[in-house]
Amino acid sequence: MGTNINQQGLAELELALHLLCQQSATAHFISRKLAIYFVSDTPSTELVEKMARTFQRTDGDIPSVLAAMFDSAEFAQSLGQKFKDPQHYLLSSMRLAYDGKIIHNTQPMLGWLNQMGQQMNGRQTPDGYSMQEAAWASPAQMVTRFDIAKAIAGGTPALFKVEGEGKVGVSQPNLANSVFVQNLVQGFSLNSQQTLRAAKSPQEWNAFFLAAPEMMRR
Repeated sequence: MGTNINQQGLAELELALHLLCQQSATAHFISRKLAIYFVSDTPSTELVEKMARTFQRTDGDIPSVLAAMFDSAEFAQSLGQKFKDPQHYLLSSMRLAYDGKIIHNTQPMLGWLNQMGQQMNGRQTPDGYSMQEAAWASPAQMVTRFDIAKAIAGGTPALFKVEGEGKVGVSQPNLANSVFVQNLVQGFSLNSQQTLRAAKSPQEWNAFFLAAPEMMRR
């Protein structure tokens, strides 16, 4: 880029990063990545441009770039539409099912992530796992998610097993009694609500809820 870097040690890296952050291409690349993660697989050119201008004006201040995105009408309209990657799906399900409870053993969760194809630190290339729907919305992925929904719905004692001790008694989730969950269900489609009403047990209700199409999006 026409600049000779004469510093030594860490100062070389700092100058190189500063020069890169000043480039328009960097501003657009990072802005588009953020927009894809939070808003849409295909964010509008206008939104990306707005974020990139903020990036350049603030010398790469990410909180300012995010504020420009969160304040946009496009972000507001995207709520409930963005397809969850496996990690988002699993963590959102766990937080609803076991709200306030401490998970002592994460091995079942790591196993579920492996089954869904998003092993922790398992991506071999530096681009990271895809945040786009096409990468995760296959029939095989949905079957796996349904199986995981059933496992969470029925309770997974191994999650609460402390090393060297016996299993900790944790009751089966009862999502139907959660005020937060009931508020979420009010925004579900008529078909999803009818399916939930047809559940024959709390466990089945949990499974239907966690496997609902609306739970696949954020």
